[in-house]
Amino acid sequence: MKRLALFLLVFIFAAQFPARGQESESEAERVSRSTGLTEHGPNILWGWLNFLLLAGGLAYITKKNAGPYFAKRNLEIRKGLIEAEAARAESEAREADVNRRLANLQVEIEELRRSAKAEAEADAEHVRRATAAEIAKIQQQIAEEITAAGKSARLELRRYAAELALSLAEQKIAARLSPETQNRLVKNFVVTMAHTAPGIQ
Repeated sequence: MKRLALFLLVFIFAAQFPARGQESESEAERVSRSTGLTEHGPNILWGWLNFLLLAGGLAYITKKNAGPYFAKRNLEIRKGLIEAEAARAESEAREADVNRRLANLQVEIEELRRSAKAEAEADAEHVRRATAAEIAKIQQQIAEEITAAGKSARLELRRYAAELALSLAEQKIAARLSPETQNRLVKNFVVTMAHTAPGIQ
């Protein structure tokens, strides 16, 4: 269809201008070939006819092609406007979200600080309790070891005191026993055994 319209335009323009060979004709020859109504009568009629054909062809081409083109362009512009509106709405939503986060940022920072401080205090308290429990356990072990060492030392002291008392008693007895005392004790013992022996039988 576009080729046909182009062909019509070329034909109209070709008819509008005479060929180069005919340009050299004199004005008189052209007038002699005219119908005789006026000198420029047929040329004006052909000019108007060419103009009407050209205008009709252009109107037809414009109506045929411009309508869909402008409709398509209108749809593209509307689509672009809708997309731009959606992008603007999304941008405004993101901006509002960023502004909300920035507004809440200080609150979140304070909350994080409080949370970190509470966790640090809880950890410190846990460490204090664990340290106190470990110290109490060590103190208990030390007390038990001291008690055991005291008992052992007391037993050792009693044993040493008994050995010392025995040694001192032996020394006193040895100092008091003279040979006469020893003979007397042996005689007394023998006499006592002699008296008790018939009763035992």
